[in-house]
Amino acid sequence: MTLLELVTWLSIGFVSYQFWRIRGISEYVNVYLQQYCETNQLQLLSIARNKTRLSFKYAKPDWLSSYYFEFSSDGKNRYTGEVQLIGSRVLATTLPPYKI
Repeated sequence: MTLLELVTWLSIGFVSYQFWRIRGISEYVNVYLQQYCETNQLQLLSIARNKTRLSFKYAKPDWLSSYYFEFSSDGKNRYTGEVQLIGSRVLATTLPPYKI
């Protein structure tokens, strides 16, 4: 095995690991938002990742992610909220004013 092959395999492994890491974060956001909406008596309609980038907050490199989610409070109106995470740690969940 040459050095080029070794670097290639390590690069493929690293990219694969980061792909699964981002997938894991997305699955965590799904569970978090379902619990959040259930706790606040809201109906979760959809979730979409807005952006993901590398961040060095809290003195270690991790993914800074932002997700948009749509919810309904009365079954008629649709509102868009946002949740921000570093890795699997929720930084903020922002909701617009909505009808109760």
